[in-house]
Amino acid sequence: MLRSLPFAATLALIAALARATAPAPGPATLPVPAAAAAPAAAPVPAPPAVTARSWILIDHFSGRVLAQERADERAEPASLTKLMTAYVAFAALADGRLKPTDMATISEHAWRAEGSRTFLQVGTRVPVDILLKGMIVQSGNDATIALAEQVGGTEAAFAQMMNEYARRLGLSGTHYVNSDGLPSPEHYSTARDIATLSNALIRDFPQYYALFGLREFMWNNIRQGNRNGLLGKDPSVDGLKTGHTDSAGYCLATSAIRNGMRLVSVVMGAPSVKAREEASAALLGYGYTFYETIRLKSARETVLKPHIYKAASEFAAIGVPYDVYATVARGQASALRTRALLSREPLIAPLSAGQNVGELTVADASGTVIERVPLVSLSAVPQGGLWTRAWDSVSLMFH
Repeated sequence: MLRSLPFAATLALIAALARATAPAPGPATLPVPAAAAAPAAAPVPAPPAVTARSWILIDHFSGRVLAQERADERAEPASLTKLMTAYVAFAALADGRLKPTDMATISEHAWRAEGSRTFLQVGTRVPVDILLKGMIVQSGNDATIALAEQVGGTEAAFAQMMNEYARRLGLSGTHYVNSDGLPSPEHYSTARDIATLSNALIRDFPQYYALFGLREFMWNNIRQGNRNGLLGKDPSVDGLKTGHTDSAGYCLATSAIRNGMRLVSVVMGAPSVKAREEASAALLGYGYTFYETIRLKSARETVLKPHIYKAASEFAAIGVPYDVYATVARGQASALRTRALLSREPLIAPLSAGQNVGELTVADASGTVIERVPLVSLSAVPQGGLWTRAWDSVSLMFH
């Protein structure tokens, strides 16, 4: 048969057969960092005793829960509600539906708001920027309602928007009926949901996150201070929000970053301001003392370059769509192992950019998989010409 083919075609066929019969590359096991034997893990003690009805501590980057108690129990969120009000407002700012310089007219409903206030006067026009600071820094209910009315038309309509964003973020234990967090039987959340929401705020709106670290602001010659006392006690703390009603108790969502490791804690139903701050500080201290977080892969980093058939190029760049982190007991980072596995072999063009083609797993020292991340095509891989497709079809017959 070979003798009857033109010389160039014969060479092409031989090359195709060689490719087809070569052993296919197996899944890659990539040590992080080097494959040195990991030291025996130091014992991690139980979390500190926390005086609160429910609480949770999570790593922001990996999402790992480091400690929790009744984290899925329904609770009154009080002014932690304003984290979602901020999320909805930030979304409106990000897509241009709202601007910091927009002027909001203070309605009688906003002016009559119960609880903490930013001292806004009915009928006056106030910039959105001031309303955001009044809500986040001073926890003003009047500023919060005015902001909700500016974005949603009415506070009731805004609450519907809050619930839709809660659904999108997967906050299955949360329901809102108002923007400021005043008590209502159908207004509730959980420590886990508030931690998830806090994570989303930091991740989705980094351009606005600095508002949560403001210690004070001025409006109408009134200096208004942040109610989060940890901002002045721990330089690593840069947010997020306090809350309190008689029925909810004292609540605090806190975020801190030390040496690139960001933790988020949520304490709900503490008996006093001091207790919520001590509980949050103890949880953060526990997390930073006994755990560390490592970035294993960067977003769009190439993990594999397998051969791809019927393509204009010989190889495809396969990688991870986002940064990959793992949180482990301190000192155990060297024991982490990653394994990259294609879901289908051989790869055949075309591939679209971002197409899922496999999975990257991360295992700890015991071999337990602690993270699963999709592997995707980092760029589109179009089909090759007729000749390439024809000869690769022959190769595939022997694969």
